[in-house]
Amino acid sequence: QVQLVESGGGLVQPGGSLRLSCAASGFAFSDYALSWYRQAPGKEREWVASITSIGRRTPYAESVKGRFTISRDNAKNTVYLQMNSLKPDDTAVYYCRAVLSGRGNYWGQGTQVTVSS
Repeated sequence: QVQLVESGGGLVQPGGSLRLSCAASGFAFSDYALSWYRQAPGKEREWVASITSIGRRTPYAESVKGRFTISRDNAKNTVYLQMNSLKPDDTAVYYCRAVLSGRGNYWGQGTQVTVSS
């Protein structure tokens, strides 16, 4: 059974930091590219960052570049998103996604991040 379980969300003040985790099971995690997406209230889901299967490429959306860092630990089947200098516009439900062309496309259930004073 494939599972992606996000954690680490919560309420944080502007300028603060959070580290999201996404623990995976039920598939060959190390073969998959991993991504984080987010969806704010009333908006479409948007891509945030990705990391290739061995972590050599890590593209970011312009809105988070320089503030967020994606990483993965294939030994722990976990992908992370370190979020620094958070802004109210970062408020959203954050989702992780695992993709391997022709093999699988999996989503987690999401974790809420709220940036507010």
